[in-house]
Amino acid sequence: MKKAAYNILPDTTKRLAILGEQIKLARLRRGLSASLVAERAGISRSSLWKVESGNPAVAMGIYAAVLHALNGMDSDLLLVAKDDRMGRQLQDLGLLTRKRAPRTKKS
Repeated sequence: MKKAAYNILPDTTKRLAILGEQIKLARLRRGLSASLVAERAGISRSSLWKVESGNPAVAMGIYAAVLHALNGMDSDLLLVAKDDRMGRQLQDLGLLTRKRAPRTKKS
């Protein structure tokens, strides 16, 4: 079976490693075993290990399931791109150009 190729930049790899470490620390602070969190998330312990190591091949849904298994931490996912300053600036630049309304068809 061919492995999927990922175009992950070094900064993103570092961020995933930090995310995995934070997930592991959250689990340990709650006193939850890896087996229990994996069972709650519906994944194997090896998948949990991949999440906690920041493996980029793990699906985002698995990250979300693990966060949910840590007593509802998945609600933090709603904070991603909430304050998209660059996107808003680009949107505002596009709004500054004048655009005509579409022509109406004459019957």
